[in-house]
Amino acid sequence: MNIISYNVNGIRAAISKGFIAWLQAANPDVICLQEIKATPEQIPLLDFELAGYPYHYWFPAEKKGYSGVAILSKIKPNNIQFGTGIAHMDFEGRNIRVDFDDVSVMSLYLPSGTNIARLDHKFMFMDDFQNYINELKKTIPNLVICGDYNICHEAIDIHDPIRNRTVSGFLPEERAWLDGFIKTGFVDSFRHMNKDPHHYTWWSYRAGARGNNKGWRIDYCMVSDSLKNRIKRAVILPEAKHSDHCPSLVEID
Repeated sequence: MNIISYNVNGIRAAISKGFIAWLQAANPDVICLQEIKATPEQIPLLDFELAGYPYHYWFPAEKKGYSGVAILSKIKPNNIQFGTGIAHMDFEGRNIRVDFDDVSVMSLYLPSGTNIARLDHKFMFMDDFQNYINELKKTIPNLVICGDYNICHEAIDIHDPIRNRTVSGFLPEERAWLDGFIKTGFVDSFRHMNKDPHHYTWWSYRAGARGNNKGWRIDYCMVSDSLKNRIKRAVILPEAKHSDHCPSLVEID
């Protein structure tokens, strides 16, 4: 199963930049989208079906033009879970999961900490999400949690770890949370397969950051330890340029 995670920073904007043709060429079995910024009524759903994705599930935020996640699949899932049942997460459309016979795939959009209030909200989200996953793993052990975590894990995951050490997304407390999350039973699939530096998934629109590869790796395909030996490939796809993020891919046998 090929699974792609992609923060599209607005699905309609991404479509206008050739996203659907790219999706057909990339041809994943499942794609997890974040920051769709639209409701299903605003999205050309038939175009995705004609592109080979008859099973598509959208979970927008209640606030128009904000946040939202989705999963598109070639394979019919056995079950679809919209949200977590935790109000402050679900209000902003930050989690959707599809269950297949042997694996469950989740699209996650973890909040950013753009100011003090949002940083407090982010830490609350992280704690509640950890507890949610701890419970979920008791019944669904084979999880692939794809998405924009809005956190760089290690210094290798950011272009300038010194100057960014006091910036949300690379704060010691955020990094410690992500480290702890991984240690509860997950594998960072990309880093498991790739030890080299200078691989990023997000770049600021300012100062030619993407052209100079001054980026952050904040998008992950986290895989349950139970699936670790079934990871065949994990790559970042920086040539896709429909967003300020680029896609990440994991292949599970």
